[in-house]
Amino acid sequence: MKSVLSLSLALLAVPVAFAQTPPRDPATAPVPDVPRRLHLRTAIVYAIENNFAIRQARERIKEQEGLIVEVKALALPNVTAVADYSRNDEEISQAVPPNHQDWTIAIQARQTLYAGGSVKAALDSQKVLREAALLDLRSVINNALLEVRTRFYNVLLAREQISVQEENVKLLQEQLQNARNRFEAGSVSNFEVLRAEVELANAQPQLIRARNSFRTSTDQLRQSLGYINTTQENLRRTPEFVGTLEFTPTAYDLQTALDLARVNRPELLRSAKLVQAQERNIDIARAGYRPSVDLVGSYGLFKDNSSNAFNDSRDGWTVGVESSWAIFDGRATSGRVAQARSQYRQSELSLNEQILAVEVEVRSALSSLQEAAELAEAAVKVVGQAEESLRLANARYSAGSATQLDVLQAQVALTQARDNQLQANYSYNVALANVRRALGEPDTYLADPAAAVK
Repeated sequence: MKSVLSLSLALLAVPVAFAQTPPRDPATAPVPDVPRRLHLRTAIVYAIENNFAIRQARERIKEQEGLIVEVKALALPNVTAVADYSRNDEEISQAVPPNHQDWTIAIQARQTLYAGGSVKAALDSQKVLREAALLDLRSVINNALLEVRTRFYNVLLAREQISVQEENVKLLQEQLQNARNRFEAGSVSNFEVLRAEVELANAQPQLIRARNSFRTSTDQLRQSLGYINTTQENLRRTPEFVGTLEFTPTAYDLQTALDLARVNRPELLRSAKLVQAQERNIDIARAGYRPSVDLVGSYGLFKDNSSNAFNDSRDGWTVGVESSWAIFDGRATSGRVAQARSQYRQSELSLNEQILAVEVEVRSALSSLQEAAELAEAAVKVVGQAEESLRLANARYSAGSATQLDVLQAQVALTQARDNQLQANYSYNVALANVRRALGEPDTYLADPAAAVK
């Protein structure tokens, strides 16, 4: 038995560049222009309303609303209008006088009084599946917002890598100019100028790749947001992305994390609801062993057998009780009960499998977070050491106690250290977001998580 919860998902009440009031239908309303500045909070709130995975989940819920009405119809009266008319050759009529026409017009009503408990079991199953539908939407939102966060961090990483490569090119240009000055002064050979030119040329591809990565990351973020405004002006505009890849250590206890995941993960809660629903389906199948009782009534207009005139028709009402009991149905009910029990057991096994998978996911996420934290802590020290190393190399080179190669190597080491620090901070932020999703925690920028799924 399928069911659904009727949901109304509205945009959170925070001032964002993308959001509009009053609430609008994102499928038909105009899409806002690309903002001048884009924060992570703005992206999260915009995705709640416009992300295509979330919108599809809402539509699946609306699709199931019709199934709720269908299930409830089992407990409500059914009223039907029926009519029939027939005409035959007078030669084959056996009535006296000959009766060559017949008609009936009636309103019939039927109310189920007892159906072996299947109606109550179906309604109980519906209530459980409503909650399961809500939990499924929560899961979709968590996954979609994790993707938005990750891709926003991708944009920030690409932007910072451009800065690192631009700074590297700037330092190499200064090194080249210094080499040229020393060559013109006659203190070094043309070889050092040539080497500086080669190093500068080798740095250009890294800068080009960083800029391309930024453009690609921006487009991927647009996909996660569900942003589809591709007018000529918006195609040329790229917002200023506000934020940095900061490293703020956060600690989680393993046992506490596992307990939180078991309580909070919507996938586990949804599977538990499905187990309950499958248990009620066993009662629905067992209803085939019991009788069914219906209250029926009708009011109709019937042809008078002694007259072919419509005005002579007779009318009246009937009320009665109908019952049926399948004494032997070829063991069809037994087969349905066996199927329902097997489906119930399968849902239990699926729940246990998911619990184990979530535990492994939490352990893996915490391990990745620990690794990222250690790398980020180490990267801070390495950058400081690399900056001091380059300073000393430049000083020694100016004093004539170091070679140009020493300076270039120190510059390469500093660029690598800065890039490693960016990668480490990025990995830590992504790992932290994965831990929060693994624990089933809502996004930190959802001021009221319940409002996102009500």
